[in-house]
Order: sequence, then C-alpha cells, then structure tokens
Amino acid sequence: MSLSVWYTTMPSPFGPLCLAANAQGLIRVDFQQGERPILPEANWQEGGGPITDAKQQLEEYFQGQRQDFHVLLAPQGTPFQQRVWQELQRIPYGSTITYLELAQRLGNPRAVRAVGHANARNPIAIMIPCHRVIGRDGRLHGYASGLDFKRRLLLHEGAQLRQCVLHDGSTFCRLGGSQVDEGV
Repeated sequence: MSLSVWYTTMPSPFGPLCLAANAQGLIRVDFQQGERPILPEANWQEGGGPITDAKQQLEEYFQGQRQDFHVLLAPQGTPFQQRVWQELQRIPYGSTITYLELAQRLGNPRAVRAVGHANARNPIAIMIPCHRVIGRDGRLHGYASGLDFKRRLLLHEGAQLRQCVLHDGSTFCRLGGSQVDEGV
C-alpha cells in the first residue's frame, strides 16, 4: 500500500515553490522554475495533510521572520544521503561551509564528491539548506534551481556576498574573502 501524497504550490520571492508530503512528513520542496520542478502524480491530492505547517514556516522564512524550521521531514534517499541531509540542517542560517567541511563533519574527509552528489539530490530545498554549501575555493557550485537562486537565498539569509563586475563583463562574488565566479 502506498502512502497518500498531498501537495501544494506557493509563491515565493524566488518564484513558485511546490511542496509535497505524505503521512510521514515533507518529502519534497522544489522551485518550479528550477531544473527539477515537481510534477504531481495522478494520485496526489492538492492541499491538506501535513504541508500546512511547512507552507506557513516557509512564508515566515521569506518574510524574514524565521531562521529555523520545525517540520517533520521524510526525504527518500540512501543511508549516506540521509546522513548528509541531517548534517546540512546543522548549518546555521546565514552561514556557509565547504563540501570538504561537510565531509569532515561526517567523519570522512575523502568523501567530498559523495557529499556533493548527496547534496545535489536533496529533495527538500531551503529546509534542508544545501544552498549553504560552497566550494573550498569559495565558489558557488551546483544548485538544482541554478546558481542565481543559490546566491539569492544566501543574500536573503544575510550571507556576506559582494558582487563585482570584471572588465570582461563576467560577474563574481566574494564570500569570506574568496572570489566566487557565478557564471551569470
């Protein structure tokens, strides 16, 4: 027997978000304008279920009234992915860490690539804050909704980014003194 899935879409300053949940908790939060919008399945039900609290907390986050989330999460993934996603939730609001630091926190500094792959498969944007992970060189890397979304989320949280435009027209930011090429 499969679990019932409820979903809703909501506006955000970054474009529409779609949330999906089952009885165990929230299973997806994705920007609909990103690379992997949620396409509700025929048996999904709109509204209801445990997504009401998640939607309210996301609205508070976008209004600058919330920095932590208290919603039951139920992302589907391997045990390693689950460990990475749990560790991501420990990164404070407005802060960043590197993929190497994340691998070290998990007790395996050689697992940088595996950490990056788990980060890329995070099914719950914002609440599992994979946008707070940057490259060792300070560059913004990989975000399913695009680097502009990642940059905008970090700015929303007050991360210290400074945009500059180079003489050739390319754009970069500085994060903690490191040059960050945005590829914009």
